[in-house]
Amino acid sequence: MAKEKFEDALEKLEKIVRDMEAGEMPLDSALKSFEEGIRLIRFCSAKLDETQRRVEQLLENENSLQTKHFQDEDPHEP
Repeated sequence: MAKEKFEDALEKLEKIVRDMEAGEMPLDSALKSFEEGIRLIRFCSAKLDETQRRVEQLLENENSLQTKHFQDEDPHEP
């Protein structure tokens, strides 16, 4: 699967919430949507944490404005 983007995941999560709030989903569909929602929440939370670490690092090095790669990042990714 291609790498998911934060904005796409957030949009999917918002749709799941709207659909579930409508209250018209069968139980099995609601459970599958809930599971997908949990996965999307974890993904979005991890992306936000990663972004916060990068911003904090930039602020610490504000004179040089250089970023450093974390161990869990792909060094070839911009």
